[in-house]
Amino acid sequence: MSAWPGKFVIGLTGNIATGKSLVRRMLEHLGAYGIDADALGHRAIARGAPGYQPVVETFGRWILNSDEQIDRRRLAKVVFSDVEALSRLEAIIHPLVFQAVDLLAMRTNRSVIALEAIKLIESGLHNKCDTVWVTHAPQEIQLARLMHRRHMSEVQANQRITAQSPPEGKTETADVVIHNQKAFEDTWQQVLTAWQQLFPTFDAEAVLTASSTEGGFMVQRARPRQAEEIAAFITRLSSGNRVMSREDVLDDFGEKAYMLLRSERDLVGVLGWQVENLVARIDDVYIDGTVSYQETMEAVLCEVEQASIELQCEIILLFVPPNIARESYLWTDLGYELRTVSSLGIRAWQEAAAESMPHKSAMLFKQIRSDRVLRPM
Repeated sequence: MSAWPGKFVIGLTGNIATGKSLVRRMLEHLGAYGIDADALGHRAIARGAPGYQPVVETFGRWILNSDEQIDRRRLAKVVFSDVEALSRLEAIIHPLVFQAVDLLAMRTNRSVIALEAIKLIESGLHNKCDTVWVTHAPQEIQLARLMHRRHMSEVQANQRITAQSPPEGKTETADVVIHNQKAFEDTWQQVLTAWQQLFPTFDAEAVLTASSTEGGFMVQRARPRQAEEIAAFITRLSSGNRVMSREDVLDDFGEKAYMLLRSERDLVGVLGWQVENLVARIDDVYIDGTVSYQETMEAVLCEVEQASIELQCEIILLFVPPNIARESYLWTDLGYELRTVSSLGIRAWQEAAAESMPHKSAMLFKQIRSDRVLRPM
């Protein structure tokens, strides 16, 4: 039984580049509330956060960059080549992460929590879970992913892989092992099967049921089976500048969710939306020219905001073409303002914006929660 009454907790772990985050997002598609403990660990050592000063005092000011933030790449060079140094860092971060996880788990109204942590077992977080899932991938696939997706050298990638405990130790203690080495659909089917075994009567469709708006539109969170419809819509509205296939959209489902906007039976809008580290980001906006842009954006943003509030997000970042962002009449009443990355102030928010902002786009910002997790002490 989990540490949080009324909540069933799936503890999710696995070594680096085996697909933990992918599986967490799949569980979120099924209705679970996802917590990324590793992202909370990054927040814990941001400037002004409770872990910042202890880490600087332990490892020295040379790990700071020009704006006095901890440079995680410099820190990684030390801790991933020295077991004792890694232990000292974890002794600082783990208690702070435990506190943040506890806060988020207590606040969510979801009955199922997917708790992702690379050190779930080693840190003892697995003791707070009802079941432990482990992701697994062959080492050659881990290596290729780190070099391709994180732009590491082969030496750096191998150092990260070998710095972790052998995968056999995790898989032997797992209740479920997800083999993430093939296509999205293969991994999705494993997750769906394991989910249905845990919750045979759980109605995931109820979580994603379409809701009507005042303008007569219907807003619905998409499922992977709608990938072909989404691909055709984006390809059509981009006039061929972004040709999407069903497989492309399925790949995107590993990173984001899609909100669909319908007028009667016709699909008239698609928003690509993701939540990471308590920041909601909308980086795909496609609205059919036959409907009012203002009305459709108001309808779909209302649904995204409600979902983001339920997921305990602090802010929403909306990326649109600069000419649309400058149309203040569209955004003022909705509470959005045009911002730059540097003006966001909070390191986690700036990183989210920098990671997500599409090329040649502008950013609109809205704060939806004032109390922050791991706020400065």
